[in-house]
Amino acid sequence: MHSAAATRPFDADQALRLARETFDIEAAALRGLGQRLDVRFAQAVQQMLQTPGRIVVMGMGKSGHVGRKIAATLASTGTPALFVHPGEASHGDLGMVTAHDLVLAISNSGESTEFTAILPVLKRLGAPLIAITGQANSTLARYADLALDCSVEREACPLNLAPTASTTAQLALGDALAVALLDARGFRAEDFARSHPGGALGRKLLTHVSDVMRSGNEVPSVAPQADFGALMREMSAKRLGASAIVDGAGKVQGIFTDGDLRRRLEAGADLRGATAAELMHGNPRTIAPDALAVDAAALMETHGITSVLVVDATGVLVGMVHIGDLMRAKVI
Repeated sequence: MHSAAATRPFDADQALRLARETFDIEAAALRGLGQRLDVRFAQAVQQMLQTPGRIVVMGMGKSGHVGRKIAATLASTGTPALFVHPGEASHGDLGMVTAHDLVLAISNSGESTEFTAILPVLKRLGAPLIAITGQANSTLARYADLALDCSVEREACPLNLAPTASTTAQLALGDALAVALLDARGFRAEDFARSHPGGALGRKLLTHVSDVMRSGNEVPSVAPQADFGALMREMSAKRLGASAIVDGAGKVQGIFTDGDLRRRLEAGADLRGATAAELMHGNPRTIAPDALAVDAAALMETHGITSVLVVDATGVLVGMVHIGDLMRAKVI
């Protein structure tokens, strides 16, 4: 049988037709899901919101794969959750579930033997049970405290057998629960970043200027009366393409950069007798150490500069952040 199928000529038009039909069937399934949504959805969100423990997601087969994704989405958006395999639950993993948790069980038929074996135990345990099922009269739905209708008119599979539209509907309903929960919790982008510290968003929202800036002896600075030679030596030694000019109290008076040097030389200026105060430009761009590093990047991009001085609330120089520092930290 497999060999015969392998020799069948490939029909590109048929493949495209089936793909479009799949999209149409699954889109229709989601539209139907939205139209049937009722107060039970809000009740499910409220019950999950009030759960003192975790949301324990369960599902078999393709529903299990969907369940793992739903559990991951819930956990990353402020609702503690984990996935427990119903089959393994019968062999010890049910010990992961406590009366303080809420079980979110996913099964299109609602009659999976792995589920029916543990439903009485879950009931005795006292953990609330919310079902996502396509059969309102199934065993799972009858045991559940709340059953969410996730039925579909037909699968996208031409044989109407392989879970396709039904798993899409399950996934969408799980996403809808997660979105409603994160909104009810007042979940913010900063909260999302804390659970994704290794991602681009995490780096942008969690990395502060103080985490990436140069400080102490690494920061180039000279006094206003320093001569041109001293200014150049400081800039060359620290290799940041600029030097701050600070007064005796450490407060920033100005900055002198490689760009300033180039423009002065192109204009034919004789810099040998000049002091730092005469060469600097005042009111340089500065940023606070507790500002986000991404804000420093925006400042550089807006003003076409490669370094920003870091000052405290009184204007005292505490560091310098260079574009290279931001790139190494993968902020940009």
